[in-house]
Amino acid sequence: MNRSLLWLGISLFMWGLGESMFLLFQPIYLQQLGADPIQIGVILGAFGAVMMFTHIPAGHLSDRIGRRPLLIAAWVIGIAAALLMGVARTLPVFIVGLLIYGFTAFVASPLDSYVTKARGQWSVGRAITFISMTYNAGAVLGPVTGGWIGDHFGLRQVYFISAGIFVLSTILLLFIEPQSRDRQDPKDPPPSLLTNGRFLSFLAVLFVVAFATYLPQPLSPNFLLNQQRLSLEVIGELFSIGCLGNAALNLLFGQFEARTGFILGQISVALFAVLLWRGSGFIWFALGYFLLGGFRALRGLGVAQVRPFVHESQMGLAYGITEMVGSSTVLLAPPLAGYLYQLDPQLMYPVGLVLIGIGIVLSLIFIPRSTKLPPDHVELAHDL
Repeated sequence: MNRSLLWLGISLFMWGLGESMFLLFQPIYLQQLGADPIQIGVILGAFGAVMMFTHIPAGHLSDRIGRRPLLIAAWVIGIAAALLMGVARTLPVFIVGLLIYGFTAFVASPLDSYVTKARGQWSVGRAITFISMTYNAGAVLGPVTGGWIGDHFGLRQVYFISAGIFVLSTILLLFIEPQSRDRQDPKDPPPSLLTNGRFLSFLAVLFVVAFATYLPQPLSPNFLLNQQRLSLEVIGELFSIGCLGNAALNLLFGQFEARTGFILGQISVALFAVLLWRGSGFIWFALGYFLLGGFRALRGLGVAQVRPFVHESQMGLAYGITEMVGSSTVLLAPPLAGYLYQLDPQLMYPVGLVLIGIGIVLSLIFIPRSTKLPPDHVELAHDL
């Protein structure tokens, strides 16, 4: 394994531990600060909007100035945002910190590009899902720890502890090596991404899949707290099981051909929606959250499928556009989830299941297996 990938994986392990202590409790903490379900959906939608609009500029910059500087910048901004959320005592100030934290999502495309470049003999799908696995392995202990702290000392204290963990993660990140930039031949530049039909077709399918699989998620913590009467500590245990599922299913689905793993991820999230909707009791909810790990896997495998369709010098920008499309669902899905929750707290699950079914059908019809790509993509497709 590339030494930089190892340091990056350890850094992400620590970041996953710190972030998971508070991130999954955000809807509950917003409720504690006075937000109602629709307001929570709108706030999370704004969080998604900030995330969405960062990806393309960051991807373009990573192609121009390199990936490592952007990774370090994202880590440092994350520390500052966590501290601001911790010191906030009112909803408006907390929202500012939350939105700044959302801005750190710009790290996604430089991170994907860095991992792709540093993967060595590994396939793109395997490298990206491995890195995702290290983050989620660290995240296993975060939710149960955050839930315990929240029950005993209040959720506000979690943000300060997370910021301290982020500092350690940043120190580890400094050990990764810089990478050379990929350049185009000015006499034979690659076609524009906006005229790349295969790339654009895939993005359309990815949007439907990402929206459908995210819709049942954002208000599920509130459903568990308000309708199922679970404590924060128990909800934290479920989140930890979910992070374990993230790590396990990233590792498992990453071994499959990318399109196959992408579809398995959707099926896994559909089972999560069924178990949250119809299940009753900790065991069923725990199984549901474990299977929700398929969401993380399908996002990584979605990015991996882009690589055969673009020139290496466009990789950062292409990944940025792909991440923007995926993140746009974090903008659009939470308000709809909040509206559905207001109508009926269970309604987001059957609606999500119908949309997931549509996404699976579209994936089967419009996404080719890597073995069926045209000859001019054979060498790149081999990486998948």
